[in-house]
Amino acid sequence: MNKINLFWFRRDLRLEDNCGLHKALQSGVKVLPIFIFDREILDQLSDKKDKRVDYIHQALEEINQELNKYGTCLKTFYGKPFEVFEKLTEEYDIDTVFCNNDYEPQAIKRDQKIAEFLATKEVKFSVHKDQVIFEENDILKSDRTPYTVFTPYSKKWKENINKIEIENFQINGNNFFPVKDYKEILSLKEIGFEKTEIEFSKPSLDSKIIDTYDQNRDFPAMDHTTHLGIALRFGTISVRKCVKFAQKHNETWLNELIWREFFMQILFHFPHVVTQCFKKKYENIQWRNNEDEFKAWCEGNTGYPIVDAGMRQLNETGFMHNRVRMVVASFLTKHLLIDWRWGEAYFAEKLLDYDLSANNGNWQWAAGCGCDAAPYFRIFNPEEQTKKFDKNLQYIKKWLPQDALLIRPIVDHKQARERALKTYKEGLAVE
Repeated sequence: MNKINLFWFRRDLRLEDNCGLHKALQSGVKVLPIFIFDREILDQLSDKKDKRVDYIHQALEEINQELNKYGTCLKTFYGKPFEVFEKLTEEYDIDTVFCNNDYEPQAIKRDQKIAEFLATKEVKFSVHKDQVIFEENDILKSDRTPYTVFTPYSKKWKENINKIEIENFQINGNNFFPVKDYKEILSLKEIGFEKTEIEFSKPSLDSKIIDTYDQNRDFPAMDHTTHLGIALRFGTISVRKCVKFAQKHNETWLNELIWREFFMQILFHFPHVVTQCFKKKYENIQWRNNEDEFKAWCEGNTGYPIVDAGMRQLNETGFMHNRVRMVVASFLTKHLLIDWRWGEAYFAEKLLDYDLSANNGNWQWAAGCGCDAAPYFRIFNPEEQTKKFDKNLQYIKKWLPQDALLIRPIVDHKQARERALKTYKEGLAVE
């Protein structure tokens, strides 16, 4: 049996400019591409019409069609990754498993376990940097500790990027493992999911949006954001391509890409943030956690039109405009004094572009308990936000039916603000 290498697709669902795939194809050993529909993740999804799963599935179908042109195909599996690799090592004589790095705590544990198992079979595990420009230890303070404030981190990030050449990783199509009978990838039905209305198309960079990103991004009715969150989340677009484009076209958008890496390295260095406040003293805040009010927030029935429009957009589409995300998160944590973790979990369930590090970082920012967070006494006034960013109510009218505009506010802004300030102050005074 001839030796082969495997390339394991994860958060990098593209052939173009894929670092780990490029390295695998340079290795001199034929490469079989694989993807595992991971039951440890999928079994936790209660909605079997999950648009994210459908998006991944369609991206994989496209990859498979492209691979067919190179005389190979994508081999897909449904199961737990460890068990899949046990079978693969029995079926093939594997030299190396190549993949790209994933920085989430559960992914790190998974990869360690698989690397240790492969080592017992004398199979190498080769991991590469692909979903970021700079990994967790690439941007550190002079004392080799991680940055916890964005501005100095971004300054160092920009200094460092000027010292490197951003590569574009080409693939050599001659080095794939040849397959005579092209197989379809596993169907959605075979992995227990159903088709949704989402339609995958290859993501592209739109200079019309990005050139004026800094001027228009805060106005939700304009919908003048890139909508590339899901593409970056699942790697259907290369971050290197995005950064090069941002450098030429718009520094504000470049800063958003840097925030993404900032939160990733925070998650890596401070994994307690998954379940706890970055600033530990914020654990003393006495959240009200009123379930009826939380339900009203989830359903877009708070009586604050901009909050309700945002929640209804999220529930209907899996997307919410970034400015509105800040308003609804501030409203939940400050006006209603509901634990940020409740909101974070709801967003995790609904957002198409859900990404643990960014979702966690932004929720903690809104609640005041994260690194480099908005101070706790910064409480967005939904009415003022509406006047500033949706003064003609175009966004609100798009997502709210007329009768929803008549809902009585579940809380008075002035009273809620005073209650939040008092509660936070008391919590932070506890030694």
